[in-house]
Amino acid sequence: SGDLPLNINIKEPRWDQSTFMGRAQHFFMVTDPRNVLLSSEVLEDARVTVENYRLGVVKAGLTEDQLWRAKYIYDSAFHPDTGEKMLLVGRMSAQVPMNMTITGCMLTFYRTTPAVVFWQWVNQSFNAIVNYTNRSGDAPLTVNQLGAAYVSATTGAVVTALGLKSMTKHLPAIIGRFVPFAAVAAANCINIPFMRQRELKYGIPVTDAEGKRLGESAKAAKQAIVQVVVSRIGMAIPAMAIPPVIMNALEKKAFMKRFPVLNAPVQVGLVGFCLVFATPLCCALFPQKSSMKVSSLEPELQERIRQSNPNITTVYFNKGL
Repeated sequence: SGDLPLNINIKEPRWDQSTFMGRAQHFFMVTDPRNVLLSSEVLEDARVTVENYRLGVVKAGLTEDQLWRAKYIYDSAFHPDTGEKMLLVGRMSAQVPMNMTITGCMLTFYRTTPAVVFWQWVNQSFNAIVNYTNRSGDAPLTVNQLGAAYVSATTGAVVTALGLKSMTKHLPAIIGRFVPFAAVAAANCINIPFMRQRELKYGIPVTDAEGKRLGESAKAAKQAIVQVVVSRIGMAIPAMAIPPVIMNALEKKAFMKRFPVLNAPVQVGLVGFCLVFATPLCCALFPQKSSMKVSSLEPELQERIRQSNPNITTVYFNKGL
């Protein structure tokens, strides 16, 4: 055993999650794109370090900073409820590289109908993976539920994009550049609830302050999903609102007219720069460990909690990402 004390609470983030700045620091670590490059051996070593520490086993020479680093590597790759290793492209650390590529292309290739359909389809396919990977709770989704969610979200995004595109034909070109954002915002309102429909039907686990499971609540699931939708739309605003304005000005410059091939790389780079900050800051809008008053839960769950734990007034749950 090393000299590291065993009372460090690595079940919770390192920074105070009751403040926006504390949550922002936490999510800058969780969404760090460099975590995507970590090998399976590094991820496994982090998992062993974290799980052993929770059992009271400390690797010789382990420092507190190394423990927290292992905890954040673990959090970036393993689901908080199931403990399973998450799909690589679905992890929050993959959000920046994946989204900058897809969003950059959506903003670049928005003029033709086939391009709109293709990139909205790619984006919703990616979103479906992310929403499934970062769902709350530990209940599995069936293939039929996944398929229905995927088809509904993709159809909604494509129909919205094509409808808005046709409406903006006679408007200034800058307006047309915002069609992808409107489609993405609408699709988030469809995709996330559909991908997490099982939570809305059966509820998600709610716990006391110490993490003891008290039951499942569909009302908690509804609150969690609303918060995630708001965060995702907020995440898209800088990346899909700022680059179009800049690109509209740049495309009038002589060098961009001379080298139109630069359009896509420049747009992707601008989106990437926005997402590096927007992703963690919008994840931080709401605490990951969200809370709800017992009085706001389903009546039968309220009664069960009051009978077994009469002093509990607030329950907690993982809202997902």
